[in-house]
Amino acid sequence: MRLAWKEIRVVVTLLLATGVSVNAQNSGTPARTESSAVSPGAGNSRQARLNLQQCIDIAQQNNIQIRQGQLTVANSNLQVRQARLNQLPSAIFQANQALNGGRSINPQDNTFVQQTINSSSYQLNTSATVYNGMVLRNTVRQNELALQAGQQELTATKNNVSLTIAQNYLNVLTGTEQLAVAERQADVTRAQLDRTQKLVNAGSVPEANLFELRATLASNELDIINAQNTLDLAKVSLLQAMNVPIDQQFDVEPINVPDPGLNPYEANVQQLFDVASTNLPEIKGADLRVQSANLGVQVAKGGLYPTLSLNGNLSSVFSSAAQNVIRTGQSVQQTIGFITDPTTGAQIPINASVPGTDVTGIKYFTQLGNNFNQSLSLFLRVPIFQGNLSRNRITTAKIQQQNAELTAMNTRLTLRQQIETAYTNMRAGANRYRATQAQVASLERAFQVAESRLNAGAINATDYSIAKSNLDRARASLVQSKYDYVFRTKILDFYQNKPLSFN
Repeated sequence: MRLAWKEIRVVVTLLLATGVSVNAQNSGTPARTESSAVSPGAGNSRQARLNLQQCIDIAQQNNIQIRQGQLTVANSNLQVRQARLNQLPSAIFQANQALNGGRSINPQDNTFVQQTINSSSYQLNTSATVYNGMVLRNTVRQNELALQAGQQELTATKNNVSLTIAQNYLNVLTGTEQLAVAERQADVTRAQLDRTQKLVNAGSVPEANLFELRATLASNELDIINAQNTLDLAKVSLLQAMNVPIDQQFDVEPINVPDPGLNPYEANVQQLFDVASTNLPEIKGADLRVQSANLGVQVAKGGLYPTLSLNGNLSSVFSSAAQNVIRTGQSVQQTIGFITDPTTGAQIPINASVPGTDVTGIKYFTQLGNNFNQSLSLFLRVPIFQGNLSRNRITTAKIQQQNAELTAMNTRLTLRQQIETAYTNMRAGANRYRATQAQVASLERAFQVAESRLNAGAINATDYSIAKSNLDRARASLVQSKYDYVFRTKILDFYQNKPLSFN
């Protein structure tokens, strides 16, 4: 059975509603609930038995697209946190330690000195944006919407993985039931062959009937082989969808699906679309991308507005060249100049009495306290011309906005087409199931008559084989049409956001 991609979305919840439990037969121990514990392992001496939820858990753990989606959500969450932090004031502390030799500048009085100077400087700067055209706030909201969109898209990816698993799971169930039908058909032929053998031995029927039944049995055995091959391929597809090596031995839990009713479906296409367009994560994600793109335009427009910021600064310095000059209270003789003797031309010093002083270095923390400086300023930045950069950013943001809107429109269009297809397939499935039911009922009566007539010798084995082959094909078709119709009706229930069950 092949179901359309989006049509089978409902199957996940549908099959889980049966509440079947799993009996993993690994060395006789009960199965664990973790998906990693129920993965069928190579080399298991006993065959594992998996239900749909375990298959989905294994697939979602192994799927690369889901992992990529999780990383995308994590990155979007980080961008939201950073955008929120960007609204807070920034603070930077700087420290500098220097050792200068030779002719240097004394940081205390900016004079040149000929000595080695050890200096330190400390600075604390802080800045807060007062106004910038709402860029920071709109950026936060834009990133929050992008995060929500990423979460919805991750959910959609998980749904798609679950859909793939569900579709392959259903193929395994259908293949299993069709194999059982083929085996039952072979059993009926064997029983008839035994009866015919006895009648041939008794001389009641010709031996040709025996040859015809043996040919029919060979055909039934070929049907069994074909059904087994189909089932094996379905299991391979299921393992590949779970990203598990195909050298695994496992069975799937059967689901008791009751025979469906044939009453007309109560909702039309428009009603299905109205409900589905508000529930599916693809639609929600597309709408959130549109809202995020709208805010992206506002962020780009913020580049046209002035930026006003408040800046603060604290600083201090230390220099080993800084000194304190202290008067001692005593006078000393000091040469203050020279005069030239007019006769001899010799330089005669001129001495004067000056107050005595004592020079001492200034302590480290004393200098830091004396040189402590504070400043507060407002900074205004007005964009006048930047090569049309802001205008181009606005245009780019508007293009992205239009693209997001078109994506949302296309998502809704795709959804509507999927619902229309699902609804049409449901009606076709109902007609096919109704016709197959009637066909099987008629062929069962025809086969019973043919079997009775064969036992009575009224018909040959060829006519019997034809009647049996027709019934066998009809029963196999009934199995497929039953699953097809049931799940197509449940798919439409899913679009209506109805609780799904088999009751």
